[in-house]
Amino acid sequence: MSSTEPQAPHRTALVTGATSGIGLEFARELAAQGRHLILVARDRDRLAAVAAELEGGYAIHTESIVADLLDEAGQEAVIERLLSHVDPVELLVNNAGYGLVRSFADNTWDEERDHWRIHTEVPLRLAHAALQAMRERGGGRIINVASVAAFTPRGTYSASKLAMVNFSKWATLHHAEDGLVVTALCPGFTRTEFHERMGQDTKAFPRLAWLKAEDVVRQGLADSAAGRSLSIPSLRYKIARVAASVLPAKTVERMVRRN
Repeated sequence: MSSTEPQAPHRTALVTGATSGIGLEFARELAAQGRHLILVARDRDRLAAVAAELEGGYAIHTESIVADLLDEAGQEAVIERLLSHVDPVELLVNNAGYGLVRSFADNTWDEERDHWRIHTEVPLRLAHAALQAMRERGGGRIINVASVAAFTPRGTYSASKLAMVNFSKWATLHHAEDGLVVTALCPGFTRTEFHERMGQDTKAFPRLAWLKAEDVVRQGLADSAAGRSLSIPSLRYKIARVAASVLPAKTVERMVRRN
């Protein structure tokens, strides 16, 4: 290609919560695919370290957005990038989130409100902007990182994840003719910082329950590329989802209480 010819646009992905856990694994896998990456997180130093790792290890360029997604300014910064026509975002990974250790009535209302917002309001608002821009360009994909907990009664965490599962299913059906796919990725227990940050003893869970973050991400990307609105990594969690739908409600409640 001569220097006077226009260069093809980058394949660009935006990942929220990109400096740890499943978000970081998404960033690494997408970098390995040669994608231009927009990394979103709150910690400027960790963002810089991840960007340096990815640019040093792969022939890609990264952008960083330092943003607290519970703040209006943080959301607006990401939305502005999603709506940009410069290296437009073709894949949005809504991954940012965290868990609460105590149950609903034991948390403060502010804690529960922010927890609900980060898992529902924030991904929905970013998806709203992304779908508008992607529809205008004739295609694109969104992956909403949910959880297999969506299919069990586990307080506001599972309620928020079920909301994202149902939204993703609807959005894919509704926007199929627009070339858009919205996938809810529902992993089970995954080896990341998530549980440690909640102060949970990960040794209390059987080894068989744990998934590798890289396997979760690869399955999510494969299902998204295949046009699926729901991705449940591993056969054991697919079986668990079916079991949760057919077992008596009291039995399922007792099972999740043990965890």
